Amino acid sequence: MRVILDTNVLLGALISPHGPSDTIYRAWRATRFELVTSAAQLDELRRVSRYPKLKAILPAHRIGTMVNNIQRAIVLETLPALPDGIEASDPNDEFLLAMALAGEADYLVTGDRHAGLLQRGSIGRARIVTPAVFCAEAL
Repeated sequence: MRVILDTNVLLGALISPHGPSDTIYRAWRATRFELVTSAAQLDELRRVSRYPKLKAILPAHRIGTMVNNIQRAIVLETLPALPDGIEASDPNDEFLLAMALAGEADYLVTGDRHAGLLQRGSIGRARIVTPAVFCAEAL
């Protein structure tokens, strides 16, 4: 099973130990599924981790450890453009949709209820679900 974790899910794993996002991250570390990521997502994770409100609650070394761990996943170096007719309601999420298609993902897990990914429901063969749904269905 191939899974994409939205950056908000990865950060959620660090912010809320023992929550659904942390459960998912630990399951990946225990090799229960293949994580698909991209150079674009790793860059986003590094960039977002420097936001003042996150720096106040997350020590830089925890983000660094996560980035180092994630580099052991399936890392897509370049992402293709989305096919005609496929758009994200939030342009910042287009790379997630491209990752789902290029990485032949089974799930795209996101905690962002406002960006429109969950309303889309799927992309390619990937179902787009919340962390709680993923835990209930796949773990």
